[in-house]
Amino acid sequence: MATRQQNAREFVKTWSSDKKGREDADRQSFWNDLLQRVYGVDDYLNYIEYEKDVQVKADGKVSTRRIDGYIPSTKTIVEMKGKNVKDLSKPIHQSGGDDLTPFEQAKRYANFLPNSEQPRWIIVSNFNEIDIHDMEHPLDKPKVIMLEDLPKNVKALEFMVDSSQQQVINEKQLSVDAGNLVGKIYNELTTAYSKGRGVDVNDPKIQKSLNMLIVRLVFLMYADDSNLFGKEDIFQHFIERKEPQDIRSALSDLFRVLDQKEDERDPFLSEELQQFSYVNGGMFSDESLIIPQFTDELKRLIVEDAGQGFDWSGISPTIFGAVFESTLNPETRRSGGMHYTSIENIHKVIDPLFLNDLHEEFDKIQNMGNRKQRVTRAKEFRDKLGKLKFFDPACGSGNFLTETYLSLRKMENECLRIIVGDQGALALTDESDPKVKIQNFYGIEINDFAVSVARTAMWIAESQMWEQTKDITFANKDFLPLDSNDSIYEGNALRMNWTDIIKPYELNYIMGNPPFIGARLMTESQKQDMKDTFEGAKGINNLDYVTAWYKKACDYIHGTTVKCAFVSTNSISQGQQPAILWNTIGQDVSIDFAYRTFVWDNEAKNKAHVHVVIIGFTEVPRQQKELYDGNEVTQPSNINPYLLAGPNILITSRSKPIQNVSPMNFGSMPNDKGWLSNWSQQDVNELIKCYPESKTFIHPILGSRELLHNEKRYCIWLDNVEPSQWMKINKVKDAVDHVKEYRESSKRKATQKLASTPSLFGEIRQPHHTYLAVPRVSSQNRDYVPATLESPDTIATDALLIIPDSSLYEFGIIESKVHTVWIKCVAGRLKSDFRYSAKIVYNNFPWPDVDDKQTERISKSAQSIIDARKESPNSSLADLYNPAGMTKPLYKAHEANDKAVMKAYGLRPSATEQEIAQRLFEMYQKLTSN
Repeated sequence: MATRQQNAREFVKTWSSDKKGREDADRQSFWNDLLQRVYGVDDYLNYIEYEKDVQVKADGKVSTRRIDGYIPSTKTIVEMKGKNVKDLSKPIHQSGGDDLTPFEQAKRYANFLPNSEQPRWIIVSNFNEIDIHDMEHPLDKPKVIMLEDLPKNVKALEFMVDSSQQQVINEKQLSVDAGNLVGKIYNELTTAYSKGRGVDVNDPKIQKSLNMLIVRLVFLMYADDSNLFGKEDIFQHFIERKEPQDIRSALSDLFRVLDQKEDERDPFLSEELQQFSYVNGGMFSDESLIIPQFTDELKRLIVEDAGQGFDWSGISPTIFGAVFESTLNPETRRSGGMHYTSIENIHKVIDPLFLNDLHEEFDKIQNMGNRKQRVTRAKEFRDKLGKLKFFDPACGSGNFLTETYLSLRKMENECLRIIVGDQGALALTDESDPKVKIQNFYGIEINDFAVSVARTAMWIAESQMWEQTKDITFANKDFLPLDSNDSIYEGNALRMNWTDIIKPYELNYIMGNPPFIGARLMTESQKQDMKDTFEGAKGINNLDYVTAWYKKACDYIHGTTVKCAFVSTNSISQGQQPAILWNTIGQDVSIDFAYRTFVWDNEAKNKAHVHVVIIGFTEVPRQQKELYDGNEVTQPSNINPYLLAGPNILITSRSKPIQNVSPMNFGSMPNDKGWLSNWSQQDVNELIKCYPESKTFIHPILGSRELLHNEKRYCIWLDNVEPSQWMKINKVKDAVDHVKEYRESSKRKATQKLASTPSLFGEIRQPHHTYLAVPRVSSQNRDYVPATLESPDTIATDALLIIPDSSLYEFGIIESKVHTVWIKCVAGRLKSDFRYSAKIVYNNFPWPDVDDKQTERISKSAQSIIDARKESPNSSLADLYNPAGMTKPLYKAHEANDKAVMKAYGLRPSATEQEIAQRLFEMYQKLTSN
């Protein structure tokens, strides 16, 4: 078998060719070959990520840049240049106007990566040489390996594939594993509590004790592995030496000692307890804790699985806090609206809110050529970081606060590297103490367990960053005792006065993801929260719970420069909610940045997928706003409440169309439990066979499902049918009797009243001429909401919206790209699907001013759509309007229809969705200005 050196020699021979070495064409092949041939990575395509997107902010502008290569498992960035770049130490002119060396370019990208993806190594290469920059020592000169010398230097690059050599831990997996361990201990503790005489595990006192006990155990296991007590594994050995029946009293003694200063302890305290340092911070101050009798299994879990078998020192406090919190009862989690947040998604909030600006400022400091000036600015920047204050008024397990703290402390440590420079152990004295303090991070959380988790996560973060600081400054100070951590409060944020926690003029940023609870899903207590927060404002019954945090925040920041950003269910930027919310908040608030709808993932085991938006707002608007949509970021002059680039126009619910067009209504509502409205083809065939005269009152019936999926359903339609025609038919008579019985048994008075006419649908709105039918809910993945023109003989249910007396022209407008853009802008959502409505979507839709010729052109293209559909008789509308299923004739017909409709609106055929939306909003503003 060939050795690594032999493989390296073959690699060198291949890549020494003058024909190889083009920056764009050859760089991926170079690294694939190096990883596979020399370092044995067969699955290199999944091992290294090429063209990794990173949002870089420079001179106030955000742009998407791409990292040539990134290895997630070993946190390595690769920046490649072509062989034509002879000297990698010389600056190269960038597209943004800066002159940067390839390393400075890569470092700039790194500055804008989330904390969890920060590189341990940066590799720069021009095919002829490979420069290795160790980011533990970023000011040192790189190790330079010439291509021809690679065979004798193969070990120098082993860090790319040997995570143990460079001690990079996969924090994400480690933290999830830690959370799973916590879950096992939690379950075993629950069993232990249940064995107590007369103990109800669901008793709030027992639950509080259980939560507090597990928080303390986790902290002690972390302290063991992080050597916070100055000795290795002393807590593990403490438990290991005890019999299970003795652990209860031993823990009680230990907790008391951990809350006592060394000079205040019993002088005759055993040496075993005396060896534990004073912890402080309130972690062990509550002595009301009830501890159960330990079992053999509980001891084994703590000593073996969580002690000997796991290293707690490398967990990510941000991720672990979320997973830790997931040990709560799932029902409690749902009722509190909690959803746990990935680090990547946290950065979607904190990066545009403040971190991008800080990175940009620090990036300029790092690239200053004059050392004295660089040190001065680093000291000033460090002071600035230490004065910033943050507030999360729905902090949960503290994810946002913890990740923000880690991000700022990391920058502070980089400042210390600049200040220390090449002088090594510079005597910084008290300057080595962090300026960024956990006391500057404020939070409110309603759940007591989550509060404990948040405080613990902050202490763990503080401990980890202190270890990194010591490596830079060579400070020789113990981490314990803990700093006071009382800036995270337990309570209902909507019923608390935020100024009692921190005054607005002292605060810089508000952030977080308040509870995701829909307008119809709130408890009575939460409904009262809404009433109290909005103080009698109209329409609040239609607002999601999260909007109360917007109102509370806007009241709090009034007259200040505080900047805010919340994650929210996407429904608050759609349908009727934007008008209600932003009319209530007022015109003083400006949206600075926003993320349009995306899926909010998290790291918890049973993760919840929620469609959300992010909205950053303030009373002092930025000059340069940022609107994120998928991988695209634009910088419009204004972002409106629908999270679109454009003026702040609010679409209100209205009962009639804003123009003289046909009205839109619901179809007919059966209210019959299916006795009249749900007959199958077989049912109908049997009825007609026995009673041929029944043909006259049997009709096809359409709801959204039947319309979209070509499903056949029939109804008994007895409107204007003489009773003598149907009462002699037993099956029909029985159906009517069942309807009467069903309506009479209803608790609703309106339904009871309908029992007097049991042969009729509950509400009848069936047109007498051709009508246009639109499904009330349709997938957002379709380019159009599939509508149809139907005969009056086909009964439309209230699952459809209908336009009576419709023409091909109206069908053409409704089935156009223009109308789809309007739907995307203003329609509500059911999860991510469009929820079409008459009062918001249709009645506010601006129709074009057309002449007869334009009407004829659109009618003709609309007919082409209908004809194209008929060419696929076995395909449903759901099939045809699936993006992968649209036939060529249907595509061409829609293309021609879009072209005709665009022209009617004065738009180019190539107009973008943004241009279409802008035109529609301008028309709406003009139509409603009077």
